[in-house]
Amino acid sequence: MTKEYINELLTHEAEFRYMLLSRMIQDCNYYLGYGNRSKNCLWASSEEEHIDIMKKLYNSFPDADKPEWITMQKIEEYEKAMI
Repeated sequence: MTKEYINELLTHEAEFRYMLLSRMIQDCNYYLGYGNRSKNCLWASSEEEHIDIMKKLYNSFPDADKPEWITMQKIEEYEKAMI
């Protein structure tokens, strides 16, 4: 994905960004389980890009509005498990 496309994602409404981040977490869980570590299971084209977008989405929320169901620490755990 291009940098411009990723930056455009970050301009969407919070609801869209919450939903996309949630979907990307589900992709990680599937990738690490029944997906047999296949990149085809991921929304992004690679493990690195997938995690990078998740971090950017998470950081796009002000501290008071960050999702309660995921933390940066958990995203970093996915990163270690996937890369």
